[in-house]
Amino acid sequence: MAAPLVTPTQELDQQLGGPTPGSGTIHHGSTQATSPSQAALTALEHYKKKDSSKVVVRFKAIGNAPIMKNNYFRITAFNRFQAVIQFLRKELNWKPSDALFLYINASFSPAPDDTVGNLFKCFGTEGHLIVNYSTTAAWG
Repeated sequence: MAAPLVTPTQELDQQLGGPTPGSGTIHHGSTQATSPSQAALTALEHYKKKDSSKVVVRFKAIGNAPIMKNNYFRITAFNRFQAVIQFLRKELNWKPSDALFLYINASFSPAPDDTVGNLFKCFGTEGHLIVNYSTTAAWG
């Protein structure tokens, strides 16, 4: 009897401890359909929950930008960075047409769809998320 034909992908799966032919995994063409593990389902449920914790955001003016009287604010972690941009515009009484550049830790400008909580986890400094703001482009 001839040995079953094993594709390079199946061989790699076997080497990595993955499913083997006839192990109960359903193969549809080149994709595999398996039921997610309980750990994966738990992680997905945790990811779906909104983080209601607060992040302390510290605003620092750069160049000729006006200095705020109060530069510490608590912002909900699940908010997008776009909410920080809108909040700062409101605090400074700036129109949407006025130039405003925001940077994290004086190094980079985050995407507006990044969450405040994620930025804090990755780039928080001494319990704060430092947001530098300017009327002209300051850093790359």
